[in-house]
Amino acid sequence: MDPLIDRSLRQFTPISLDALNAKAAMLERLDNKYILPAVSLAPAFDAFRDHFDVLDIDGKRAFTYATRYFDDADQRGYYDHHQGRRKRCKVRVRFYVDAGFSFLEVKLKHACDATVKKRMKVPNDIEVLDIACRQFIETCYRDLYGAEFTQPLQVQIGMEYRRITLVAKQGGERMTIDTGMGFWSDSAVCDVSPDMFIVETKSARGNGIADKILRGLHMHPTSRCSKYCIAMAALGEVSKINGFLPALKKLRLPVLWPQATDQQRLRAA
Repeated sequence: MDPLIDRSLRQFTPISLDALNAKAAMLERLDNKYILPAVSLAPAFDAFRDHFDVLDIDGKRAFTYATRYFDDADQRGYYDHHQGRRKRCKVRVRFYVDAGFSFLEVKLKHACDATVKKRMKVPNDIEVLDIACRQFIETCYRDLYGAEFTQPLQVQIGMEYRRITLVAKQGGERMTIDTGMGFWSDSAVCDVSPDMFIVETKSARGNGIADKILRGLHMHPTSRCSKYCIAMAALGEVSKINGFLPALKKLRLPVLWPQATDQQRLRAA
Protein backbone atom coordinates (compact mmCIF):
# COMPACT_ATOMS: atom_id res chain seq x y z
CA MET A 1 0.00 0.00 0.00
CA ASP A 2 1.31 3.45 -0.88
CA PRO A 3 2.25 5.24 2.39
CA LEU A 4 0.30 8.41 1.49
CA ILE A 5 -2.93 6.45 1.07
CA ASP A 6 -2.27 4.15 4.01
CA ARG A 7 -1.79 7.13 6.33
CA SER A 8 -5.03 8.76 5.18
CA LEU A 9 -6.97 5.49 5.31
CA ARG A 10 -6.25 5.06 9.01
CA GLN A 11 -8.22 8.23 9.75
CA PHE A 12 -11.52 6.92 8.30
CA THR A 13 -14.33 5.65 10.53
CA PRO A 14 -14.58 1.83 10.21
CA ILE A 15 -17.72 -0.03 9.15
CA SER A 16 -18.44 -3.78 9.22
CA LEU A 17 -19.28 -5.82 6.12
CA ASP A 18 -22.87 -6.41 7.24
CA ALA A 19 -23.40 -2.72 7.90
CA LEU A 20 -21.83 -1.80 4.57
CA ASN A 21 -24.10 -4.17 2.63
CA ALA A 22 -27.13 -2.89 4.50
CA LYS A 23 -26.26 0.65 3.43
CA ALA A 24 -25.19 -0.02 -0.15
CA ALA A 25 -24.96 -3.49 -1.69
CA MET A 26 -25.02 -1.80 -5.15
CA LEU A 27 -25.53 -4.93 -7.27
CA GLU A 28 -27.31 -2.66 -9.76
CA ARG A 29 -25.65 0.70 -10.28
CA LEU A 30 -23.99 3.20 -12.61
CA ASP A 31 -20.20 3.11 -12.41
CA ASN A 32 -17.43 5.58 -13.11
CA LYS A 33 -13.76 4.58 -13.10
CA TYR A 34 -10.78 6.84 -12.49
CA ILE A 35 -7.09 5.96 -12.91
CA LEU A 36 -5.03 8.00 -10.47
CA PRO A 37 -1.51 8.05 -9.00
CA ALA A 38 -1.22 8.18 -5.22
CA VAL A 39 -0.09 11.81 -5.26
CA SER A 40 -3.39 12.81 -6.90
CA LEU A 41 -5.60 10.44 -4.93
CA ALA A 42 -4.31 11.51 -1.50
CA PRO A 43 -6.03 14.96 -1.51
CA ALA A 44 -9.30 13.31 -2.55
CA PHE A 45 -9.01 10.92 0.41
CA ASP A 46 -8.97 13.90 2.75
CA ALA A 47 -12.32 15.00 1.29
CA PHE A 48 -13.76 11.47 1.21
CA ARG A 49 -13.19 11.10 4.95
CA ASP A 50 -16.04 13.51 5.79
CA HIS A 51 -18.54 11.58 3.67
CA PHE A 52 -17.45 7.93 3.66
CA ASP A 53 -16.64 5.11 6.08
CA VAL A 54 -14.13 2.35 5.30
CA LEU A 55 -14.77 -1.38 5.36
CA ASP A 56 -12.83 -2.82 8.29
CA ILE A 57 -12.64 -6.54 9.10
CA ASP A 58 -10.55 -7.52 12.13
CA GLY A 59 -8.47 -4.37 11.76
CA LYS A 60 -7.81 -4.82 8.04
CA ARG A 61 -8.80 -2.10 5.60
CA ALA A 62 -7.31 -3.44 2.36
CA PHE A 63 -8.17 -6.93 1.14
CA THR A 64 -6.65 -9.26 -1.43
CA TYR A 65 -8.81 -10.41 -4.35
CA ALA A 66 -7.66 -13.16 -6.75
CA THR A 67 -9.79 -13.47 -9.88
CA ARG A 68 -9.97 -15.81 -12.86
CA TYR A 69 -11.79 -14.49 -15.92
CA PHE A 70 -13.65 -16.77 -18.30
CA ASP A 71 -14.37 -16.15 -21.97
CA ASP A 72 -15.09 -18.23 -25.06
CA ALA A 73 -12.58 -19.23 -27.72
CA ASP A 74 -13.38 -16.10 -29.74
CA GLN A 75 -12.99 -13.88 -26.65
CA ARG A 76 -16.46 -12.50 -27.21
CA GLY A 77 -16.59 -10.95 -23.74
CA TYR A 78 -13.51 -8.87 -24.53
CA TYR A 79 -14.50 -7.85 -28.05
CA ASP A 80 -18.10 -7.01 -27.10
CA HIS A 81 -16.64 -4.53 -24.60
CA HIS A 82 -14.05 -3.24 -27.07
CA GLN A 83 -16.80 -2.57 -29.61
CA GLY A 84 -19.00 -0.88 -27.00
CA ARG A 85 -21.91 -3.27 -27.38
CA ARG A 86 -24.81 -2.63 -25.04
CA LYS A 87 -25.50 -6.30 -24.42
CA ARG A 88 -22.40 -7.86 -22.99
CA CYS A 89 -21.49 -10.40 -20.35
CA LYS A 90 -18.40 -10.75 -18.18
CA VAL A 91 -17.85 -13.96 -16.20
CA ARG A 92 -15.32 -14.41 -13.43
CA VAL A 93 -14.61 -16.44 -10.31
CA ARG A 94 -13.38 -14.19 -7.55
CA PHE A 95 -11.53 -15.57 -4.53
CA TYR A 96 -11.79 -13.29 -1.50
CA VAL A 97 -8.44 -14.33 -0.10
CA ASP A 98 -8.73 -12.84 3.39
CA ALA A 99 -12.24 -14.21 3.91
CA GLY A 100 -11.43 -17.59 2.36
CA PHE A 101 -14.38 -18.02 -0.02
CA SER A 102 -15.16 -17.63 -3.73
CA PHE A 103 -18.07 -16.47 -5.89
CA LEU A 104 -18.92 -16.99 -9.52
CA GLU A 105 -19.85 -13.49 -10.66
CA VAL A 106 -21.75 -12.53 -13.80
CA LYS A 107 -21.69 -8.86 -14.81
CA LEU A 108 -24.14 -7.63 -17.43
CA LYS A 109 -24.92 -4.25 -18.96
CA HIS A 110 -28.51 -3.03 -18.85
CA ALA A 111 -29.97 -0.99 -21.70
CA CYS A 112 -29.61 2.22 -19.64
CA ASP A 113 -25.87 1.45 -19.20
CA ALA A 114 -26.35 0.34 -15.60
CA THR A 115 -24.24 -2.58 -14.38
CA VAL A 116 -26.09 -5.64 -13.08
CA LYS A 117 -24.05 -8.13 -11.04
CA LYS A 118 -25.24 -11.59 -10.00
CA ARG A 119 -23.19 -14.05 -8.01
CA MET A 120 -23.20 -17.61 -6.67
CA LYS A 121 -20.88 -19.16 -4.10
CA VAL A 122 -18.50 -21.79 -5.54
CA PRO A 123 -15.53 -23.88 -4.35
CA ASN A 124 -12.25 -22.00 -4.06
CA ASP A 125 -10.35 -24.31 -6.41
CA ILE A 126 -12.80 -24.12 -9.32
CA GLU A 127 -11.14 -23.82 -12.73
CA VAL A 128 -13.80 -25.45 -14.92
CA LEU A 129 -17.42 -24.28 -14.90
CA ASP A 130 -19.69 -27.20 -14.04
CA ILE A 131 -23.35 -27.65 -14.99
CA ALA A 132 -24.61 -25.58 -12.03
CA CYS A 133 -22.29 -22.70 -12.96
CA ARG A 134 -23.27 -22.81 -16.61
CA GLN A 135 -26.97 -22.87 -15.74
CA PHE A 136 -26.50 -19.89 -13.42
CA ILE A 137 -24.78 -17.89 -16.20
CA GLU A 138 -27.44 -18.84 -18.73
CA THR A 139 -30.25 -17.86 -16.35
CA CYS A 140 -28.67 -14.46 -15.58
CA TYR A 141 -28.23 -13.75 -19.29
CA ARG A 142 -31.71 -14.92 -20.30
CA ASP A 143 -33.45 -13.02 -17.49
CA LEU A 144 -31.93 -9.71 -18.57
CA TYR A 145 -31.61 -10.07 -22.33
CA GLY A 146 -34.32 -12.60 -23.21
CA ALA A 147 -31.82 -14.62 -25.24
CA GLU A 148 -29.80 -17.78 -24.77
CA PHE A 149 -26.15 -17.80 -23.72
CA THR A 150 -24.58 -20.92 -25.18
CA GLN A 151 -20.86 -20.13 -25.55
CA PRO A 152 -18.52 -22.60 -23.81
CA LEU A 153 -16.23 -20.68 -21.46
CA GLN A 154 -12.71 -21.33 -20.25
CA VAL A 155 -10.17 -19.46 -18.14
CA GLN A 156 -8.45 -16.68 -20.10
CA ILE A 157 -6.38 -14.81 -17.52
CA GLY A 158 -5.90 -14.33 -13.79
CA MET A 159 -5.25 -11.27 -11.69
CA GLU A 160 -4.70 -10.23 -8.11
CA TYR A 161 -4.92 -6.87 -6.37
CA ARG A 162 -5.63 -5.16 -3.07
CA ARG A 163 -9.00 -3.46 -2.61
CA ILE A 164 -10.21 -0.72 -0.27
CA THR A 165 -13.99 -0.26 -0.03
CA LEU A 166 -15.65 2.96 1.11
CA VAL A 167 -19.38 3.47 1.71
CA ALA A 168 -21.22 6.77 2.01
CA LYS A 169 -22.19 7.62 5.58
CA GLN A 170 -25.72 8.34 4.36
CA GLY A 171 -25.84 5.09 2.32
CA GLY A 172 -26.78 4.52 -1.30
CA GLU A 173 -23.25 4.91 -2.65
CA ARG A 174 -19.99 3.02 -2.42
CA MET A 175 -16.53 3.16 -3.88
CA THR A 176 -13.72 0.66 -4.46
CA ILE A 177 -10.05 1.57 -4.73
CA ASP A 178 -7.76 -1.07 -6.26
CA THR A 179 -3.97 -1.14 -6.17
CA GLY A 180 -1.05 -3.57 -6.30
CA MET A 181 -2.48 -5.09 -9.48
CA GLY A 182 -0.84 -8.05 -11.17
CA PHE A 183 -2.11 -9.87 -14.29
CA TRP A 184 -1.07 -13.19 -15.81
CA SER A 185 -1.89 -15.63 -18.58
CA ASP A 186 -0.29 -18.86 -19.74
CA SER A 187 2.24 -16.86 -21.76
CA ALA A 188 2.84 -13.55 -19.94
CA VAL A 189 2.90 -11.68 -16.63
CA CYS A 190 2.35 -7.95 -16.07
CA ASP A 191 2.42 -5.83 -12.90
CA VAL A 192 1.07 -2.32 -12.41
CA SER A 193 3.17 0.19 -10.46
CA PRO A 194 2.12 0.07 -6.76
CA ASP A 195 1.51 3.83 -6.68
CA MET A 196 -1.29 3.56 -9.26
CA PHE A 197 -4.95 3.15 -8.33
CA ILE A 198 -8.21 2.36 -10.11
CA VAL A 199 -11.06 4.08 -8.30
CA GLU A 200 -14.57 2.90 -9.13
CA THR A 201 -17.55 4.89 -7.90
CA LYS A 202 -20.91 3.13 -7.73
CA SER A 203 -24.13 5.10 -7.35
CA ALA A 204 -27.72 5.00 -8.55
CA ARG A 205 -27.28 7.83 -11.08
CA GLY A 206 -23.54 7.79 -11.73
CA ASN A 207 -22.97 11.24 -10.21
CA GLY A 208 -22.54 10.67 -6.51
CA ILE A 209 -20.58 12.44 -3.78
CA ALA A 210 -17.29 10.79 -4.77
CA ASP A 211 -17.68 11.83 -8.42
CA LYS A 212 -18.32 15.42 -7.39
CA ILE A 213 -15.27 15.45 -5.12
CA LEU A 214 -13.00 13.98 -7.80
CA ARG A 215 -14.24 16.31 -10.51
CA GLY A 216 -13.86 19.24 -8.14
CA LEU A 217 -10.19 18.28 -7.93
CA HIS A 218 -9.97 18.17 -11.77
CA MET A 219 -9.95 14.37 -11.93
CA HIS A 220 -12.14 12.80 -14.59
CA PRO A 221 -13.33 9.27 -15.39
CA THR A 222 -11.40 7.09 -17.79
CA SER A 223 -13.62 5.42 -20.36
CA ARG A 224 -13.04 1.78 -21.30
CA CYS A 225 -11.47 0.89 -17.95
CA SER A 226 -12.43 -2.77 -17.47
CA LYS A 227 -9.63 -4.50 -15.55
CA TYR A 228 -10.29 -7.69 -17.55
CA CYS A 229 -9.92 -5.89 -20.86
CA ILE A 230 -6.90 -3.86 -19.72
CA ALA A 231 -5.20 -7.07 -18.58
CA MET A 232 -5.99 -8.90 -21.84
CA ALA A 233 -4.50 -6.01 -23.80
CA ALA A 234 -1.45 -5.62 -21.54
CA LEU A 235 -0.70 -9.35 -21.71
CA GLY A 236 -0.87 -9.37 -25.52
CA GLU A 237 -3.78 -11.83 -25.61
CA VAL A 238 -5.89 -9.91 -28.17
CA SER A 239 -5.45 -8.30 -31.58
CA LYS A 240 -7.49 -5.11 -31.09
CA ILE A 241 -6.64 -2.83 -28.17
CA ASN A 242 -7.27 0.70 -29.46
CA GLY A 243 -10.27 1.24 -27.19
CA PHE A 244 -8.15 0.60 -24.10
CA LEU A 245 -5.03 2.58 -25.04
CA PRO A 246 -5.91 5.58 -22.80
CA ALA A 247 -6.27 3.30 -19.76
CA LEU A 248 -3.08 1.40 -20.57
CA LYS A 249 -1.12 4.63 -20.88
CA LYS A 250 -2.51 6.07 -17.64
CA LEU A 251 -1.50 2.88 -15.84
CA ARG A 252 1.96 3.10 -17.48
CA LEU A 253 1.56 -0.37 -18.94
CA PRO A 254 3.40 -1.56 -22.05
CA VAL A 255 1.42 -1.65 -25.27
CA LEU A 256 1.85 -5.07 -26.91
CA TRP A 257 0.72 -5.83 -30.44
CA PRO A 258 1.51 -9.53 -30.89
CA GLN A 259 -1.24 -10.09 -33.44
CA ALA A 260 -1.88 -6.56 -34.65
CA THR A 261 -1.81 -5.53 -38.30
CA ASP A 262 0.32 -2.66 -39.59
CA GLN A 263 -2.86 -0.61 -40.04
CA GLN A 264 -3.84 -1.12 -36.37
CA ARG A 265 -0.37 -0.10 -35.22
CA LEU A 266 -0.57 3.05 -37.36
CA ARG A 267 -3.94 4.07 -35.87
CA ALA A 268 -2.59 3.62 -32.35
CA ALA A 269 0.59 5.63 -32.92
